[in-house]
Amino acid sequence: MEHNLKKINNKKTKSGSLDLKNSIIEGVLDGKAKNIVCLDLRKIKGSVSDFFIICHGDSITHVDGINRSIYKKCIANHNEKPWHQEGKANSEWVLLDYVNVVAHIFHNDAREHYNLEGLWADAPTEIIEQ
Repeated sequence: MEHNLKKINNKKTKSGSLDLKNSIIEGVLDGKAKNIVCLDLRKIKGSVSDFFIICHGDSITHVDGINRSIYKKCIANHNEKPWHQEGKANSEWVLLDYVNVVAHIFHNDAREHYNLEGLWADAPTEIIEQ
């Protein structure tokens, strides 16, 4: 039996980065996230993944809900869990690392402080309409 596995960053993933990106965006939209952007890092030297999806929630409960929505969507569409998760304890900045695509879910106050969009300003940015 042949498996459709793609090796990226020495880790295997079943989904292509574009399909995974779209599923994460669906999850973010289902979670009613605010100010959603997608940074395309594929042509950026030194980038750690293909895409960053960045959004925020207005409360800890909202951030947790967005996180759960992304998780459920990626399981349903690709049977994939994140390789790594961080920030769930305080929900100021939750990171879901799917290797090819990394979702950053901020509490609205923390997003301005960390300014990921500014750090990766040379990456093409897609604003996701809600």
